[in-house]
Amino acid sequence: MNVLVIGSGGREHALCWAVAASPLLTKLWCAPGNPGIAQVATCVPIGALELPQLVTWAQENDIDLVIPGPEAPLVEGITDAMEAAGITCFGPSKAAAQLEGSKSFTKDIADAAGIPTALWERFDTSAEACNFIQRRGAPIVVKADGLAAGKGVVVCGTEDEAIAAVTAMMDEDVFGEAGRSVVIEECLTGPEVSLFALCDGEQALLLGSAQDHKRVGDGDTGPNTGGMGAYSPVPVFPPALEHACLEQIVKPALKQMAHRGTPFRGILFAGLMLTEHGPKLIEFNVRFGDPECQVLLLRLKSDLLAAIQAACDSELKNFDLRWHDHAALAVVMAARGYPEAPERGSVIRGLDKAAGPGVEIFHAGTATGPDGELLAAGGRVLTICGTGATLQDAHNAAYGAVGKLIWPEGFCRRDIGKRAL
Repeated sequence: MNVLVIGSGGREHALCWAVAASPLLTKLWCAPGNPGIAQVATCVPIGALELPQLVTWAQENDIDLVIPGPEAPLVEGITDAMEAAGITCFGPSKAAAQLEGSKSFTKDIADAAGIPTALWERFDTSAEACNFIQRRGAPIVVKADGLAAGKGVVVCGTEDEAIAAVTAMMDEDVFGEAGRSVVIEECLTGPEVSLFALCDGEQALLLGSAQDHKRVGDGDTGPNTGGMGAYSPVPVFPPALEHACLEQIVKPALKQMAHRGTPFRGILFAGLMLTEHGPKLIEFNVRFGDPECQVLLLRLKSDLLAAIQAACDSELKNFDLRWHDHAALAVVMAARGYPEAPERGSVIRGLDKAAGPGVEIFHAGTATGPDGELLAAGGRVLTICGTGATLQDAHNAAYGAVGKLIWPEGFCRRDIGKRAL
């Protein structure tokens, strides 16, 4: 099977790493890829949002299966474009991808399907939004309705903070078109977890769960990021609760999507809050999380490519997954200045010493310099992953590898997994 993975981050490196191990694979490409991905796949210099070029290239190279990693090409309709050209694409249609492309769409689905979620309202003007905040009070959550690279959610402790968030999104266009409308909802409290399911339009197969660390600083301080680390399994989210959420949240959403004529196929990622009144849906995403993908795939014993093919063939009812008993923990190494203004171009050394048993290093924002050196070329630059019999062992392996890197311009959180440990 000829496979094309789309994307260039740590998630896509992990996807390529897993797919490359499949006996079903003939050849693997990644567009545009990165230096780490180039070790397991052939990189193609086409951007993830250059949809016509990607379709043409896939046709010319006899691609059997396309696996998009990030959300943006899915929301832009890459699945529709590929399948119109006769190429199987593992991901939702443009219509179904609105589960991530529009937070108000997700809320409508949740309400129609009876899925527990926070009380909410959608606003198209800042004046209406601010009036609502003043009536409702704080704490309260302000969300850009569209895609904002994981940074469009602001948890506000005061009315002034909420009004400032609305002003930034709607009047100052900090998120562009994504913030032209906002969703404002009640502030839920409790541990936050990420649940993943493999879906074929009708069936949902549990892909496990992880706990992400969104804020940039230790102790969950500072601004939101795309994710600074993750671990799996999650002690506060045991298997019985995972399966309950699959039945009460994921499957009702699938049924509602099919009822609307937009069946969902791909990875459905449910962001959940474990409140004192039970799990509630925060949001849906239509792809793997990053860095949750990395820790989940390190625990997956089954053939990922076979599982994806089963979903594409609507055969998940006849498929099952096996998992390693070990734990996995991921630490994101970011460039100084991230998330506001990451510094680019610094040299990263020591990866050969950091790698070893129980350690996997996935590249995200990296590039190769003129002399072959590895350079930082983005905000989140590397994901350093450790595995072990226990979460403490995985933690020790990951942070032990971090300590062997020579990159003064990089930083990471030092408390990934601390809550569980």
